[in-house]
Amino acid sequence: MTTSTALLLADLAGVAVFAASGASAAVAKRLDLFGVVFVGFVAALGGGIIRDLVIDEVPPLAFADWRYATTAALTAAAVFWLHPQFARLRTTVLVLDSAGLGLFTVTGTLKALDAQVPAVGACLIGMITAIGGGLGRDLLTAEIPVVLRREIYAVAALIGSIGVVVLNVLGHTGPVPLTAAVLLVFGIRLVALRRRWSAPVATPPPPGTGAAGSPR
Repeated sequence: MTTSTALLLADLAGVAVFAASGASAAVAKRLDLFGVVFVGFVAALGGGIIRDLVIDEVPPLAFADWRYATTAALTAAAVFWLHPQFARLRTTVLVLDSAGLGLFTVTGTLKALDAQVPAVGACLIGMITAIGGGLGRDLLTAEIPVVLRREIYAVAALIGSIGVVVLNVLGHTGPVPLTAAVLLVFGIRLVALRRRWSAPVATPPPPGTGAAGSPR
């Protein structure tokens, strides 16, 4: 299997995982079939569309290659019809979502590097590719986006994209090191979920004090 084929399969696997995540969130909000498929599509392909627009690749791959849209739509529709069984797989969905986060981080960063984006920009594009769909999913379902809450999500993607850039600089771009980068993101996300790691959150001042904490 060539590297390009492996990346395509990884990309489509990530699309399916995030489409399922988006569709399950839409089902929980009692959206109709079209709404479920639309939210699944956005969750699966939103980050990739942003990535392609940023690196000036038009039309975005989500629209240029029928396999991406078809994978997202069929997965979301399957979740709509099978959601009673799917609802019992919450832990599995979280694991698959973590895997999708790793896959999209790596493929997004690699695509940015192939487009000659500098290292810092490639790291940011890789992170946005991984979290963009989740942002769209949460906004469409009227939820505060996961990446803006305490969970270690975007941070894991950023660490993974930095790892891909470092590997690229060192000349390690084969399947094995890239798989290691996917596993790094996957592992950070799973450990953070299990140990309930979170980013710091600002503590609001107690009632009766000013913004700086001094009495009014």
